[in-house]
Amino acid sequence: MIKKTYHTNHVVTMFVSHYCRPLVLILILITFCLLINLNDSLPSYNYFHICEDPLDNATDPNFQSNISPLLDFISSKASFHSFYNDSIIISSSSRIYALFLCRGAVSNNTCQNCTRTASQEIRTQCASNTSAIIWYDTCMLRYSNKNFFGEEQTSPLAFTGNITNTTTPSAIQAYRDEQTLMYQLIKEASSTDMLFKTGKSVGGNESESGYGLVQCTRDINSSSCHSCLHQLMKEADKCCQHKFGWRVMAPSCNIRYERYNFYNQTCAPPESLPPLPHSQGKRRYLKAKFLAIHVIPIAVVAALTVLVWFSCLHWKKRKIGRTDDEILVKSLKSSSRHLKEQGHGDNSGDMHYFSLSTIKVATNYFSDDAKLGEGGFGPVFKGKLSNGREIAVKRLSFKSTQGLEEFKNEVLLIAKLQHRNLVKLLGCCVGENEKLLVYEYMANTSLDAFLFDPIKRVELDWSKRVRIINGIAKGLVYLHEDSRLKIIHRDLKASNVLLDEEMNPKISDFGTARMFGGNQNEASTDKVVGTYGYMAPEYALEGLFSIKSDVYSFGVLMLEIMNGRKNSGFYLQERGCGESLLSYAWRLWSVGKGVEFMDPMLVISCPKNQALRWIHIGLLCVQERPKDRPIMSSVIVMLGSAINLPLPSAPPFSVGRYFASDQSSTSAKDIEFQPSPGRY
Repeated sequence: MIKKTYHTNHVVTMFVSHYCRPLVLILILITFCLLINLNDSLPSYNYFHICEDPLDNATDPNFQSNISPLLDFISSKASFHSFYNDSIIISSSSRIYALFLCRGAVSNNTCQNCTRTASQEIRTQCASNTSAIIWYDTCMLRYSNKNFFGEEQTSPLAFTGNITNTTTPSAIQAYRDEQTLMYQLIKEASSTDMLFKTGKSVGGNESESGYGLVQCTRDINSSSCHSCLHQLMKEADKCCQHKFGWRVMAPSCNIRYERYNFYNQTCAPPESLPPLPHSQGKRRYLKAKFLAIHVIPIAVVAALTVLVWFSCLHWKKRKIGRTDDEILVKSLKSSSRHLKEQGHGDNSGDMHYFSLSTIKVATNYFSDDAKLGEGGFGPVFKGKLSNGREIAVKRLSFKSTQGLEEFKNEVLLIAKLQHRNLVKLLGCCVGENEKLLVYEYMANTSLDAFLFDPIKRVELDWSKRVRIINGIAKGLVYLHEDSRLKIIHRDLKASNVLLDEEMNPKISDFGTARMFGGNQNEASTDKVVGTYGYMAPEYALEGLFSIKSDVYSFGVLMLEIMNGRKNSGFYLQERGCGESLLSYAWRLWSVGKGVEFMDPMLVISCPKNQALRWIHIGLLCVQERPKDRPIMSSVIVMLGSAINLPLPSAPPFSVGRYFASDQSSTSAKDIEFQPSPGRY
């Protein structure tokens, strides 16, 4: 094994040495030759940027971690839009605002390439600023932690002009022609939906023709656009009367005039001047000529050299090893394939692997507004895919070993399970230290949100409660007996039962579930996970679990649905000793007063005999000895027929109270209390 590894490393090193280094040298020579030929035909306006408002102690600490996702998001819109603005919430009192504008009439591809480049460049140039703006030939992009949407802004300004001045006697008349053209374009642009216009003025001959462009960002209205463009023309009067070509740029609008058709051209235009000096200190001026001729060639060569070198090293790294995320994905795929080969699961439910960018866009970058709740291993967010489908995204907590085990367990167990009473796992996402589970979205959240709310509980009439109890029972029968995998849920409770639009129940959260193989009926663990009040006594006290553990949890849940109150925390003080919901149900039922146990909201509307029978079935499920409890398929028969029922024995003493009164018992087992409302 050592020899094989050494041989592989040696071969890769030979490749890097013999191919990558010469490739770097060749690339440098080619780049220099191209730069020599292109030096006289560099783009007239490469880019100009202005960085404002440096980061300080008053800046929201979430600013820097959120600016990149926002810029990635809005630049992704450039493939369909020539203008787009949006904001992202970074705290209860802070947002980041951003927009891009592409030059009118450019192709979607040109717009997308320009905005993508702009979003990357502005992050590099203005990494320590909370406000910034960048202009290119075909687009502009800006962001700020202050809301500038809908505001006409002409500061800061940037100017540039062609090197050649007009020194002929007709220079004054030529500029008047320029003004005539530009003011006409301003008038026309401010009355169009695009707030954009180009045009041509014809002189004595073709060489004297002029071309103009005016444009505003489309977050401002028509009158603001007209005002903004007029203000820029006043600035042009001060700087540009003797220039063959010039450009004035502001945050809300920009204007440009040239003696060649720059807005339809594919060849490079003439050289440009550095930005012109201005007497006011408020303006920012950029040295475009110096950057284009001296700095950019050096930067291009350095960047390309480094890029090629690191590409080679990255190739080597990929050949020798994989990242943790890649290992996890391979492990998931391998385990899933193994289950198929063993004949387990439904082959129709192949796992879909979502990209992280898709999930970020769907959840608005995990915004607080999209948050549905907090589970035991991380938050759950509502999202919407590009096809309009609503999803729920479970985001595992960072650096949680327990969460990672839950993630892998849940993916492998539920991916191949298909039943109308189990929540459907649509796929997962692994990347950039993110572990995400993507589920179908349940419009009515979880059962506990209705059952334990004194106002919402009214919506749970008898027919809905019957449907919910039957649905949960059918889901458990599928897990225990009907699927090829025998699965013990181990954490069945009201918050892990989700409700769809029609209040149909779906069992969720399989992170702590265990799979039994062959004829295995029971297992033990030193790490008891679950929720007080729902755990069977043999599981909570001894770590033993089986399908009968789930039956016990179902019985607790069934009695809660009949009564409308939680078992956990339910204690009636009578003669100095506490009484749990289970013992309360047993006491009333055994003396013929079961009706008093029922939710008062059901007493009038429900059939009394059926309700008393269902309390009886619930008590059969919560008997202390596992062998006395029925299996779930028998429970289904009991619920749907009138067969005689055996008498139940008294339920066990409350496990929740046992641990509350004897803390030494919790140290014997690693018991985890996980209150997790609405978990997927």
